[in-house]
Amino acid sequence: MSDSATNDGPGGHGPGAPHRTGDGTRAVRAGLPEPVKHEPTLPGPVFAAHFHLPGEPTGPYTYGRDENPTWTHLERAIGELESPGRDGVETLVFASGMAAISSVLFSQLRAGDVAVLPEDGYQVLPLVRAQLEAYGIEVRTAPTGGDAQLDVLDGARLLWIETPSNPGLDVCDVRRLAEAAHARGALVAVDNTLATPLGQRPLELGADFSVASGTKQLTGHGDVLLGYVAGRDAEAMAAVRRWRKIVGAIPGPMEAWLAHRSIATLQLRVDRQNATALKVAEALRARPEVSGLRYPGLPDDPSHKIASRQMLRYGCVVSFTLADRARADRFLDALRLVEGATSFGGVRSTAERRGRWGGDAVPEGFVRLSVGAEDPEDLVADLLRALDETAD
Repeated sequence: MSDSATNDGPGGHGPGAPHRTGDGTRAVRAGLPEPVKHEPTLPGPVFAAHFHLPGEPTGPYTYGRDENPTWTHLERAIGELESPGRDGVETLVFASGMAAISSVLFSQLRAGDVAVLPEDGYQVLPLVRAQLEAYGIEVRTAPTGGDAQLDVLDGARLLWIETPSNPGLDVCDVRRLAEAAHARGALVAVDNTLATPLGQRPLELGADFSVASGTKQLTGHGDVLLGYVAGRDAEAMAAVRRWRKIVGAIPGPMEAWLAHRSIATLQLRVDRQNATALKVAEALRARPEVSGLRYPGLPDDPSHKIASRQMLRYGCVVSFTLADRARADRFLDALRLVEGATSFGGVRSTAERRGRWGGDAVPEGFVRLSVGAEDPEDLVADLLRALDETAD
C-alpha cells in the first residue's frame, strides 16, 4: 500500500520534501468556510427554495434547484478529498448514488454511442443498461477482473469502471484502462463507492469522472442518501450539471449538512473499519466451511497485487460463500453484533445473503459482510461463534 495513504501522493515527508497534509487533517477541515467571528465553524443547513434576488439574476445563489450554500461546502469538501492539492476539479452532489451515476451516463451518451459497463457491477446496472439501449445506445459488458473491459473498448464513447466491484470485490487496473480508453477517444468514469476517496483517487489514476454513492462509507451512519460526481473536464461537468438541473436530482440541505459533518470522522472510521476487515478476513480464511473468501487486503487475494498499487486502503467489505442458502441464512440469523441489512460502509456491521435480491451472479450461500467500527475482537468472536452454532 502506498505511503500516500496519509499524504497527498507518493513521497511522504522525506528529507527536503514539503509538508503534505494528512488524510485526517484534510477530512476534518475539508470544505469549511473562512472563519467569521461568532459564526459556527460549519454553518447550519440553508433551507431555501429561492434567494433574495432584486435586479439582474447575478451571483452564485438564485434558485434552490440550481445551487445551495450547504451543497457548496460539501462539494468543496469532497473535491478536496478526491483530488487533494489540485485545482480544476469540480464536484456536484446528488440525491443518491444512482442519481449521480445516471447523470454521467445520460449527460455524456447519445443515440448511436457505445458504452462499456462491468458485467459484475452494482445490481442496478442491468436496469441502467436496458434504459440506455432503449435510447439507442449500444452497451457492451465484460468482467472487472483481468482488465477484461479492454477487449470491448473499440469504438466506445464511455467506459464505466467499478473497482473494487460490488459484491465480488474484483479489482482492475484503472490507469491501464483509462490510458487505453483515452487512446480510443473514450471518456472514463470510475465508481469509487466502495473505496471512498481515502481508499482510491480515480482522477489521479487518469479517470475523467469519479462517481460514488455517499450513502455508504463516505457518510458512514446509515442515515443519509447522497451521491456525487467529481470531474476534471469543465465541458463534461457542465453537461452533468445541466442534467442535474433538468432532472432535479438534488439533495436536501439537511442531507448535505449531515454528510459534511460526517466526513470529519471519515479517516477515523475508514482506518478502523479497514483494519478490522483484514482481521475478519484472516479469521474467516481459517474456517473450512468458508469458501470463495475475497478481501483485496489479503496478500493471497487475486486482486491484491493490483489493489496494492492503486489503492490507499482496501475497504470495509468482505465477501465469502457458505455451503448453501439455508446455511447462510442460519449463520446470519445467529449473529448478534451484525445487523441484517443491505448497503455497506456504516459504523455498525451489516451482512446479507446477497442472492436474496436476485440481481447478482453469486451463489445462493454468498454473504456480503460490511465491517463496522465495533471492537475487532468482539466482531471476530461473534462471527466465529455464529459459524460454530450453525454448523451442520
